[in-house]
Formats: sequence, C-alpha cells, structure tokens
Amino acid sequence: MAGITNYIKESFEELKNNVTWPAWSEVQRLTVLVAVFSIIFSLAIWGVDTVFSKVIKAYFSWI
Repeated sequence: MAGITNYIKESFEELKNNVTWPAWSEVQRLTVLVAVFSIIFSLAIWGVDTVFSKVIKAYFSWI
C-alpha cells in the first residue's frame, strides 16, 4: 500500500512542478476545436451508417 501512496504523491509532484500547462485561452480554443470536430465526425459516421443501412435494406428486399 505504501508503494501506491508513494506513486500518487510523486505523480502529483510531477504534475505540479514539471508540467507546462497551457494558457486558459488556449485551453478554451482547443476545447471548442475538439467539440466541433467531434460533432462533424459524428455526423459523418451517422451519414455513412444511414447510407449503408439503406443499401443493405434494399439488397435484402431485392433478394
């Protein structure tokens, strides 16, 4: 158990002293960028899924 506690303590120390954190404005900009691309990607996947679903339905109704 002491090993886990030591690991967590050293991890927090690493985050506090050695990590360069981005500015708040950059964090906000990148968050918006990720959200926009996630929405675009999900809409693209939905579109492809819809097309494939209709193609498969048409194929099986044809057979």
